[in-house]
Amino acid sequence: MTHVLPAQAPIRDFVHHNTLHGFQHLPFAAALAAAQQLSGATTYWPEARFRECFAAGRISRDDLAAALDEVGVDGLDAPVLRGLNRRDILLASLLVADAASGPAHTGWLERERCLASDPYVMAARAATAGWPRPAAGDWQEAALGRWQQLCAGVGSARTLRALLEYLSGEDVLEKVRAILQRHLAAHLDLGVAAWRNPQRAQGFFAAWRASAGLDMYWELDELPNVRDEIAHLIDDPLAVLFEELSRLLPDERLWPGYLQRLSLELPGWSGMFLWRDRHPAGGDGTPVQMLDYLAVRVLLERLLCEDLIGRLTGAPMTFAELQAHYAANPAEFYVRDALRRNALPEALQHQVAHRLGAGPAGSAEGWPALAAAIAASAIAEAGEAGRLAALGRQLGLLPDDLAGLSVSQAQQLLDTAAALSPLQRGQVWLQAYERHYREQLFAALAANRGRRREPASPSAQVICCMDDREEGTRRHLEEIAPDIVTYGAAGFFGVAMYWQGVDDAQRSALCPIVVTPRHLVREVAAAGTAGDLGRHTRRRERRLRWRQRLYQATRRSPLAGPALTALAAAPALLALGAATLAPGWFGETLRRWRQQHDGRVASALALSAGSPLADGVQAGFNDDEQVERVAAFLRLIGLSENFAPLVLLLGHGSASENNPHFSAYDCGACSGRHGGPNARVFAAMANRPAVRAGLAAQGLRIPESTWFLAAEHNTCDDGIEWYDLEQVPPPLLPALDTLLAQLGEACRAHAAERCRRLVSAPRRASPWIGRQHVVARASDISQARPELGHATNAAAFIGRRQISRGLFLDRRVFLISYDPLLDADGAIVEGILLAAGPVGAGIALEYYFSSVDNERFGCGSKITHNITGLFGVMEGADSDLRTGLPWQMVEIHEPMRLLVVVEQTPAMLEAIVARQPALQELVGNAWIILASCDPDSGVLQHYCPRRGWQAWAGRAVLPQVGRSADWFAGESGPLDPALLLGGGA
Repeated sequence: MTHVLPAQAPIRDFVHHNTLHGFQHLPFAAALAAAQQLSGATTYWPEARFRECFAAGRISRDDLAAALDEVGVDGLDAPVLRGLNRRDILLASLLVADAASGPAHTGWLERERCLASDPYVMAARAATAGWPRPAAGDWQEAALGRWQQLCAGVGSARTLRALLEYLSGEDVLEKVRAILQRHLAAHLDLGVAAWRNPQRAQGFFAAWRASAGLDMYWELDELPNVRDEIAHLIDDPLAVLFEELSRLLPDERLWPGYLQRLSLELPGWSGMFLWRDRHPAGGDGTPVQMLDYLAVRVLLERLLCEDLIGRLTGAPMTFAELQAHYAANPAEFYVRDALRRNALPEALQHQVAHRLGAGPAGSAEGWPALAAAIAASAIAEAGEAGRLAALGRQLGLLPDDLAGLSVSQAQQLLDTAAALSPLQRGQVWLQAYERHYREQLFAALAANRGRRREPASPSAQVICCMDDREEGTRRHLEEIAPDIVTYGAAGFFGVAMYWQGVDDAQRSALCPIVVTPRHLVREVAAAGTAGDLGRHTRRRERRLRWRQRLYQATRRSPLAGPALTALAAAPALLALGAATLAPGWFGETLRRWRQQHDGRVASALALSAGSPLADGVQAGFNDDEQVERVAAFLRLIGLSENFAPLVLLLGHGSASENNPHFSAYDCGACSGRHGGPNARVFAAMANRPAVRAGLAAQGLRIPESTWFLAAEHNTCDDGIEWYDLEQVPPPLLPALDTLLAQLGEACRAHAAERCRRLVSAPRRASPWIGRQHVVARASDISQARPELGHATNAAAFIGRRQISRGLFLDRRVFLISYDPLLDADGAIVEGILLAAGPVGAGIALEYYFSSVDNERFGCGSKITHNITGLFGVMEGADSDLRTGLPWQMVEIHEPMRLLVVVEQTPAMLEAIVARQPALQELVGNAWIILASCDPDSGVLQHYCPRRGWQAWAGRAVLPQVGRSADWFAGESGPLDPALLLGGGA
């Protein structure tokens, strides 16, 4: 069950990961097919969206043809008829909008579009006039076969609830969820619930049994007998689970699959319960066992399904008796089946609705006549003229060509066009789209090769996170200041640690999710400021305590609630008005008031090693550990000489109001938290004389005139928070002032670029206007899109900045610095791939799946979200717990796998992948696309698991513009890469 349920932690600890992590051992296409078969989710973008890209020139016929080759479709060059081969027909079928529609739907389209007199349709009707038709009496045999097939799938392919929903259109899951989620939310609560079940310490099953027996829901929903069943339950949840399963499925071999499918019907609640079971430290001490949940879930399913069966058939029945009932009444099943398959003729819909509304009264009366009428109508609509006409038009055939086809030729044409399953069609479209982007990126890298050189004496070196959002920041900074060199790396900067700030109640892990830190760094009061820290802590705690009282007492207390509401009404109205009408001003005013009230406190880092803590975590780092981390990171990014006077470590995070998914906007390499503390710790290490001496002993000499700075970039409002500037040596203050101004200008230019993708932002915003707009968005409590996060991410480039500097990459590329000339044995790039590969893949794949099916893999719209128990969100007051990304984060995203281009030889990359199982899974199973850029020749190749390394043979032709603003001005959609001629970018 662990491998199919969502593995999302409580929302405050949201970290991007592969939504289909449990299928990652399978090849990508096979995993998507398995996930769709298991959950019913959509795993590819709709074909209509891909055809829009084709119409816009963002997918070409060459891309589709190449995708057919990569997918491995057999016999593409085999002739079919009249000079057309299999490839021609499959390409045409992909471009026919309704190629996969059935006869009834095709006929409806013909009528709606008035195509009956269309010469192509008329010719196609003539070609298909002699096709054989099914016999009218076959429906009874078909109905029995179909019913047996559905029943046989209970336990392996569906649950009893799913079968009954198919039959009746009524979903008992709605009632199960309404009953269950109230108890689940209270049991898993992390600090919101006003009431907790007194029996919760005994586990969920005992707590539910105690309270459900007193619930009035059963009488209100006309289920009075349920109370008696609950009262007579035994105390052992395992025994209850076995008893309920044996009632439904005598074959015990089907039980694991049935429980898996049952859990997937409420994947959010099931996944969170399982996560808390597997991570008891992530809760509040309340015992959480998946067994308890499953026992209650199976029991409720059985009780409510029995009620529905009784209303459906007019008598209480077991599942076995239900099978016999419809086997004896195939006509009723045939009608219900036609309705669920959307195969019901329009002329019969009213009659069927009337018969269904009559209920079980009348038994078999009327069903046989309806079944016979449906079968006769299906025979009349069995032609394929519409599909043949559309296909002929796309192939360039004339109406006379279609009319002249024999029955066998027409059938052969349609059979060839239908050779690809819907999943295969989705795979071809996806790979065509990915190829088009890959061709553009390869052309950009090839055209840019040799255009730029690093400045001989850089004024500053800025090390950013690899985050795709920082591509724009770096590009604008290099345009503004050509003498600045930028680098990119995983945003924990090689310092895996627990962090506890002065205002933090507990420590947090700041490192990739796959790493377990062994060190703790605390933020403490600076020397001589212990009194200031004490006052700050007392004032802050008092403010938060009163805020908590105001928020909770108005909900919980019958006396204090009305009084506090009356007292706070006027100030709250004024605050709401200001926050709505002037969010930027109000947010800044509130921030300044909080700072003034709480008081500022100068802080320092408890960096040096102390005694190990009770759990074995070491407080701080010793000198050798600091030297090791600084040296490893600098060599990782290729910065081992020619140090600038100022070296800035620029972490990042995101801050916005009324945003439960705030962690999803933060640094993925820091477990969904801010990366500023990592930057600050690294800079403090690198500035210590003892560390400098240790580095020099290893041959890594940093001049005494070089100073490391730390700051954090707010990717939401494009602001910068600086750390420890008071420690900068006086001779470097003029250079610091220059860097502050340059980075501020770059952030404003970046804000203006971001505005082009925000619908409510001003068009052609100037840098100052753009910055004001994003500041207001960050403070706006009604803003569902404070920023767009990683939307549109598409690729990662691991290599020297001179290869990518001077390119406009539209904020779509993770940029990771690496110098292959300093890595003869590949050890450095191996470490980068192991650290950054899972981070980038997790981000790209979560965005992929939340885009292709936001209802199942994502969490729907933020507008209807309510925070539940401080661990997740629901839609309204009654829904599944929603996991994944909200629609507002992915609505402009175009789902594709991450293209990882590495400046290293194919042989080296192949050897690394071969010895690393984690990379074998990602690359060998095509969850990411690996590409090589040869460091010496610049030859570009991408790896196809089925065909090996494929050399790029495209043309390095790219549009050229002066600066970034010249390319994106007035544009609101995705932009192709471009060469930048101005500045130093």
